[in-house]
Amino acid sequence: MIKQAIIPLAGLGTRLLPLTSVIQKELLPLNGKPNLEYILEECVEAGIKQFIFIIPKNRPTIKNYFFNDKFYKKIIKKKKKDKNLKRIFKRIKMYQKMIKFVYQNKPDGTGAAVLKCKKYLKDKYFLMLLADDLIIKSNCSKEMISLHKKTKASIIATKKVEKRTVSRWGILGVKNKKKYSFSINKVIEKPLINEAPSNYAIIGRYILPKKILSVLKNQRKGKGGEVHITDAIKTLIKSGEKFYGNIFKGKYLDSGTLEGYVKSNLKISKL
Repeated sequence: MIKQAIIPLAGLGTRLLPLTSVIQKELLPLNGKPNLEYILEECVEAGIKQFIFIIPKNRPTIKNYFFNDKFYKKIIKKKKKDKNLKRIFKRIKMYQKMIKFVYQNKPDGTGAAVLKCKKYLKDKYFLMLLADDLIIKSNCSKEMISLHKKTKASIIATKKVEKRTVSRWGILGVKNKKKYSFSINKVIEKPLINEAPSNYAIIGRYILPKKILSVLKNQRKGKGGEVHITDAIKTLIKSGEKFYGNIFKGKYLDSGTLEGYVKSNLKISKL
């Protein structure tokens, strides 16, 4: 069973400036609730028991958001009849028990971020989620865990994109396709249109094997001088590790750009 989820939160959020000059992108509200809490709710519903947050030491915003008991207790004392405030604090307290922090002080890639979680990872497989990618109306993590149970393999969330946009995405090679899943035989990061093996793009949800840590430890830095998780996945696929694509049933929202953030707010407000 998948019980742990890694969530990298050390990005600078430059695509969301000027908003992210004062608030971390994962805490930007979507219909009154931070982006990050939608991710956590998805995970809890899917059976996750522990979150490993990867944050920079010089940006304690997320830690302050979840560990600010003194503030809540002071406000609750003044507003004893406010039941909603008590519900909010109860929810925050639940998350406190589930969160571990590791630190990534420079943006050296998702692969490097995952490697920093080594001492906390207990089981053979773990879930990793990118907080920019929201999936509503159906629980993607739950679907992935179900597919993992059937295949005993690693899983990547995926959706079809327009062929003309494949160069913006990590693209998967498709084999033995079924209605909601397929076997992955290759991964190509941002390919040219004529080099793309399909138009199934990687969305920010992964079930990965703990053995990927050994690959990451010896992996050379890739594009932009960063250690990329997709490069490690390629290595594992070449070595015979099984990966499956989960064609999720929910609605994908990209909240990592200003345009996407506005659209995400409108979509979520209508749920």
